[in-house]
Amino acid sequence: MSVFWQGVFPAATTQFQADQSLDLRATLAHIDAMIEAGIDGLIMLGTVGENCSLDLTEKHVVLKATVDHVAGRIPVLSGVAETTTAGACRFASAAKEIGVDGLMVLPGMVYKSDPRETIAHFRTVARATDLPIMCYNNPVSYGVDITPAMFVELADEPTLVAIKESSENPRRITDLRNAVGNRYLLFCGVDDLVLESIVLGIEGWVSGLVNAFPRENRLLWDLARDGQFEAARQVYRWYTPLLHLDTHLKLVQYIKLAATECGFGTETVRAPRLPIVGPEREQVLKIIRDAIANRPT
Repeated sequence: MSVFWQGVFPAATTQFQADQSLDLRATLAHIDAMIEAGIDGLIMLGTVGENCSLDLTEKHVVLKATVDHVAGRIPVLSGVAETTTAGACRFASAAKEIGVDGLMVLPGMVYKSDPRETIAHFRTVARATDLPIMCYNNPVSYGVDITPAMFVELADEPTLVAIKESSENPRRITDLRNAVGNRYLLFCGVDDLVLESIVLGIEGWVSGLVNAFPRENRLLWDLARDGQFEAARQVYRWYTPLLHLDTHLKLVQYIKLAATECGFGTETVRAPRLPIVGPEREQVLKIIRDAIANRPT
């Protein structure tokens, strides 16, 4: 299966009203702002989109509104983060009916599957749909590691076309290339490892902080991909304190706060998440506001 996913794909936020109900208008306005800044694709209902905090009907509503609003301007992918394999298959089928262009599939949530179980999960979901799939490998957050050897074993599933590599180990990019060549499109999924990953030969970047700084995010990507590494390093050094926010347990709160400070949406999150307060809030705000005051042109 051939797809042409490349470039910057935000893991987009889901916006909420003050009472934590969906705010579709704000969600879509934020998407428009990122499209105007030059994003190449869009991932809804990822971790930053608070997938596991939405009920099934809400997920369908968000996807339908997004697909209709984007109207083919860029590819729209949906996160698939269900607790069971059967649930993931049902969601994949529903997402196709809604009209998404692809899926980003996670291992089954809550249960930490072993390699045999993980491979079976991805095979089963891959065979439940003909949509192209990005496999999301994030052992740091989810406790399940999809190793290069496992991707070799999965290479016979034609709908598995890309990997979002979030192991926080940039060696994996080269290990994957050595193991599977160009069989999969490789995306960096850790914001503060993106420059290193570009040097090692990725096709794309699933980013969190692009929600707040879409133009600067695009600038970094373009400079690095064009081989303008001295200029890219300068932007990266400015951006890195912000990018570190993507690797924290509270990345959703931090990214939404940063986006709010930049004029995109609100910082409202779904409980049990709560907006950050006290010294933690002041520390994160200082990082964000210092970056805004010194942002590159």
